[in-house]
Amino acid sequence: MARKRRSVEAFSLSFLDCICCGFGAIILLLVLSKIYEPAILEKTNEDLQQLIAKLQEELFVIRGETDVINTELGRVQLETSDTRLHLRTLQEELSKVQGQYDLINADDPALSLDEGDLRAARQRLTEEMLNLRPFRRTPDDAVGGIPVDSEYVIFVIDTSGSMQAKWNWAEQKLSQVLDVYPRVKGLQIMNDNGRYMFQQYGGTWIEDTPQVRQAIKQQMRQWAPFSDSDPSDGIQYAIENFWAPDKKISIYVLGDEFQGGSMESVLRQIDRVNIEDENGDRRVRIHAIGFPYNFTGTPPTSSQRFAGLMRVLCERNGGTFVALTEANR
Repeated sequence: MARKRRSVEAFSLSFLDCICCGFGAIILLLVLSKIYEPAILEKTNEDLQQLIAKLQEELFVIRGETDVINTELGRVQLETSDTRLHLRTLQEELSKVQGQYDLINADDPALSLDEGDLRAARQRLTEEMLNLRPFRRTPDDAVGGIPVDSEYVIFVIDTSGSMQAKWNWAEQKLSQVLDVYPRVKGLQIMNDNGRYMFQQYGGTWIEDTPQVRQAIKQQMRQWAPFSDSDPSDGIQYAIENFWAPDKKISIYVLGDEFQGGSMESVLRQIDRVNIEDENGDRRVRIHAIGFPYNFTGTPPTSSQRFAGLMRVLCERNGGTFVALTEANR
């Protein structure tokens, strides 16, 4: 007997249940995802705000460091500019000195400076210097001789660039003058602007010892303070600050130029401080050694003025002017 087939309904109750459950699950997922979305967004915003704040802080630090670097860069550029300017000045001075050195090494017998002779003299001292010669040139004084009867000696030295070009020569003459005096009671060395070689002894006498003389010769090798090539200032300063009635003083001027004003005004100025007594004697003797500016051609006007001024100044103040013309004299 044939079985009778059952008919199957497409939309039965079980099928509808499955469909409803699926849709419910989807709705539940949507609801759950909407619940956590604001929290996620809020956390993301907070992270972004923190990141922005951190980046801004780093930006401020970088800007600060940039300002410091720019300031340092400006300072370095300014120092570089100053250094280049100083280097250019030194190069110009070097070229000038080199040119003067070349002129000095040249040999020309046509030089018209007066020739002098630095005689080897020896000091004659008694215990109390009772028999000192007066500070006045006597008729029988030799033209090339230098009186060496002083107890105290001051050097006034031109330290300008033109003298630096012949500085070895100046050191030699300073040493020779010191050797002329076996022993004195006091020494002092300054440049023509009144700047002391040994600042710690400014305004006072330096005790004469072999060690002091050696120190003077050593310091002379590197001594180069500013100079305006006008010895009148140093001479006047030396007289005003060191003269005393109980001291016999000689001043030695070493130079090659006079860049000052009127020579007559300088002579009057020195006369006012280096007063002449009733016997015609001055407070201090003034000697001078003139170094030629160069050995070729006619000497410059400044050198001629120095020679003329020192010749008259030494004559009026009981001293001797020696003009050198050859490096081996």
